[in-house]
Amino acid sequence: MNVLIILEDFTYDQHILKPLVQAMFRALGKARARVAVCFEPQLGGVEQALGATQIMEIVDQYPMVDLFLLCVDRDGKPGRRAALDKIEAAAQDTLRTDAALFGENAWQEIEVWALAGHDLPPEWSWRAIREEVAVKERYFFPLAQRNGLPDDALLVYKTMGQAAARRYPRVRQLCSEDVGNLRNRIENWLNQPAHLP
Repeated sequence: MNVLIILEDFTYDQHILKPLVQAMFRALGKARARVAVCFEPQLGGVEQALGATQIMEIVDQYPMVDLFLLCVDRDGKPGRRAALDKIEAAAQDTLRTDAALFGENAWQEIEVWALAGHDLPPEWSWRAIREEVAVKERYFFPLAQRNGLPDDALLVYKTMGQAAARRYPRVRQLCSEDVGNLRNRIENWLNQPAHLP
């Protein structure tokens, strides 16, 4: 099974998403799933990631992919889910009958998924983290600094993403509205007759 993660900006987010999605598939009994990140074309932000034309071009460009995962930041905008629903509906005309495209919006940023896999300072409120639009600045990088990580964004994302993936069940539990939802949709898709052994 080939899985392609489409991100609004893969530069750093790939280091959180890829290990988490790999952990998700292992938990679903699909450890052999080949998970990759879409590098070409490179999307220029959330506007392009939410553009149906651009996403359909990616679907056309990668016909060997069984499952496309379009992941964007919610950024405090409740309308993101509706935009993803429109892209999913548009993809139905382009996808193979046994393929799927699922979109998910991270509340409020992808970095929250990494934070969910870490022990947080007791004075931090998980609810406040989930609602914070500037989570990178307020929580993600401060936690990396508290954990003694160097001031190197790439290393921070790799280290925190891999650590979160090792605690995937915790991430799924704490981020049930997005990670948990995505996992359930993937499980339902995997249980369709076309995907059963």
